[in-house]
Amino acid sequence: MTSSKSIPFDNCTSFFIENGVYQGRFIRLNKVVNTIISKHNYEKPIAAVVAESTALGALLASQLKYEGLFTLQIQSNGVINLVVVDITSEGKIRACARYDKQHLEESQKLRKTSGEIESAPHLLGGGYLAFTVDQGPNTELYQGVVDLQGKNLSECALRYFKQSEQIDTDLKLFLKAPEGESASWLSAGIMLQKMPSKGSLLSPEEEAETWNEAKIFLQSLSEDEVFDATLSAENILTRLFHDNKLHIANSKDYEFGCRCSREKLLHTLQTFSKEDIDAMIENNKVTATCNFCSEQYVFEPGELRKQ
Repeated sequence: MTSSKSIPFDNCTSFFIENGVYQGRFIRLNKVVNTIISKHNYEKPIAAVVAESTALGALLASQLKYEGLFTLQIQSNGVINLVVVDITSEGKIRACARYDKQHLEESQKLRKTSGEIESAPHLLGGGYLAFTVDQGPNTELYQGVVDLQGKNLSECALRYFKQSEQIDTDLKLFLKAPEGESASWLSAGIMLQKMPSKGSLLSPEEEAETWNEAKIFLQSLSEDEVFDATLSAENILTRLFHDNKLHIANSKDYEFGCRCSREKLLHTLQTFSKEDIDAMIENNKVTATCNFCSEQYVFEPGELRKQ
């Protein structure tokens, strides 16, 4: 029975169908993306890409076992030339974007879409999407890269699984912009993969039919259902896969978290040359701003010249 009580988002639910042959993830974000966006003065079209990219990053990170940092990075030659989303294994998320404001205004004016939310590829142009897992010193860095091609961010990500992983994968992303003064950004995603180590008692034909059916159910999920705060993840997944031997596994919470600190920035700036430091001095101070959280750190020039 569905409760009228509002259900908190900012978590990812893991699930399995068809006796564990297929593994899924369902994620919904609210406070995380709104905190990220509030740290910057992003125009609405840019904020939309950041919110959607954050959901994609968290969705991809959730299907990996790692201790450290997962990074989704998009580099392109479009209006937005860089998007970075970091997710720690503890569930701390931060994200940022770099873009050309004048280019944004000109391109949207040309398309007559000024101020509107557009599919991410319209603002990204050509480039690549990379996933990196960094588990610290003395460990091998894992990275996957795919060129940016597709009508939306979901299709861009699916190209990686089709070309590189060759694992049966389907995913769908959702985005909702604020409507009204009290509303907030919402982003979400659902992903389904065939488990490579799992065998199946089904014939190849039956397995193909089962997979196609599961994809149809996944793609039938609507934005209204996803962002209905009275529906739990279990409610939604049961609606989709109740005839597919659904098993809800576990849930993981996420929150905004930036890893910047005065000490880290000081250590970095101390590696700069005297000429570079001198060029940064204004009013006898050096001010450095974190790209992720916009926190400003002020240093005396003498601090930075110490080795």
